[in-house]
Amino acid sequence: MGLQKMFSTHKKESHTSSRRPFWVGAGVGMAFTLALVVGLSPILAPLAVSSIFWGGQVSPETKMREIYYILDQRSIFPFDRQVLMNHAFRGMLQGVGDTYTYYFDRDALAVFRERTSGTYAGVGMLVGLENQQVTVVRVFADSPAAEAGLQPGDKIVAVDGLSLDGKCLEKATTLVKGTPGTSVAVEVVRDGGAPFTLTMVRRQINVPSVSHKMLHTPDGLAMGYLRIESFEEGTFRQFSAAYLALRDAGMQGLVIDLRNNPGGLLASVIDIANLLLPEGAIMYSEDKQGHRIAYTSDAQRIDIPLVLLVNGMSASASEVLTGAVQDHGIGTVVGQQTFGKGIVQSLYPLSDGSAIKVTVARYYTPNGTSIHGIGITPDHIVEVDRETALNAARLSLEEDAKLQRGMEILVEKLN
Repeated sequence: MGLQKMFSTHKKESHTSSRRPFWVGAGVGMAFTLALVVGLSPILAPLAVSSIFWGGQVSPETKMREIYYILDQRSIFPFDRQVLMNHAFRGMLQGVGDTYTYYFDRDALAVFRERTSGTYAGVGMLVGLENQQVTVVRVFADSPAAEAGLQPGDKIVAVDGLSLDGKCLEKATTLVKGTPGTSVAVEVVRDGGAPFTLTMVRRQINVPSVSHKMLHTPDGLAMGYLRIESFEEGTFRQFSAAYLALRDAGMQGLVIDLRNNPGGLLASVIDIANLLLPEGAIMYSEDKQGHRIAYTSDAQRIDIPLVLLVNGMSASASEVLTGAVQDHGIGTVVGQQTFGKGIVQSLYPLSDGSAIKVTVARYYTPNGTSIHGIGITPDHIVEVDRETALNAARLSLEEDAKLQRGMEILVEKLN
């Protein structure tokens, strides 16, 4: 609708009196804007004027140059160009609205790769997401974190004064890790109380992702117990060695403990599933274009009763293994509803040594079930309180209701 038509319904005297202030006001605003733009840069002026008067669109690259020029010329706060750009890249990926889509600068990428290798310099804790908060799920024995008094269930809200609000797990772990011998201040909230700070000195941490032992029932049956903390590069090798050691020691049933396991590398869990499952599907994924990738196992399979223990922090790769075992009916799942992360990320290196991690597919259990946002319901539900769940790795058999139920199921299957 044109300006003249807009005002034509008014009386003539109103039309005349209204029109003049409108154009006067507009003229003053334009003059001020033009003066500001021209004062900044003769290069920016045509672009800005084009957008102001004609609603024209400029490319994202041009807009970024405009913003940078203004900051460079006018901001009273000094800034590092690379830091500025890294924030821009992180913000761009946060705009996707996916917690698992993330930008790694070169330093963060090095830390991420170091973490998945199982050896790193840090404080010795395993973290996961609980209600979108960075939560400690495990504290390694004889580590700086253990010595400082960090506990499972603690919320990490800031590292060296930098808030973790809105940050993903990779950002949190990047901030905590660093050069051995340097200190890091971690701000913690425990049980909803007031924040407090723990200062720790980083050192080299070697993290075994698998532990095992033999348990015996009152009537003398030998039950293997195998705990997987996360699925890292060395996890399959450690799992295989532990499984063979238990088998050679005469185990008659096996409990695999996946409680508080946040997941990890897909290749690692696929290799482990291949040892346990009969010939057939392990999982399949579908990408944005509907392309499907299927992962299958060979004919080799476990030939003794099997129980998996899970809880609300069993996520991602843990759920791949749990869903496959449950769908094939070769084992019994005991515990609480799992986390519900049924999506797959890929890491894409960029030309400058940085990388982005992007959610590229949804995955499905062998029966075609998507567990994302839902989780997996155990065959036998055993509810425990949050503190007990988070401290699962520290419980004795007498304190561990889920493990006790798992042992009972193995005995039932053997009798």
